[in-house]
Amino acid sequence: MDTELESLEKKVDQLLRMYQDKQLENVILRQQLSETDRKNKKLTAKIDIAADKLEALLVKNFRE
Repeated sequence: MDTELESLEKKVDQLLRMYQDKQLENVILRQQLSETDRKNKKLTAKIDIAADKLEALLVKNFRE
């Protein structure tokens, strides 16, 4: 009975460590996702500005 209890205790401890590891990994992944989302929005804004400038140049050159 003691060996079964010890085995179960080890398995519960292992499961708890795995859970804690996954929680930490999840926090890190959420931070990375947030940072990537921020960078994506910044790049999208730059693309929009470049597209506007290109359109203005095309309109200007078309009129000349």
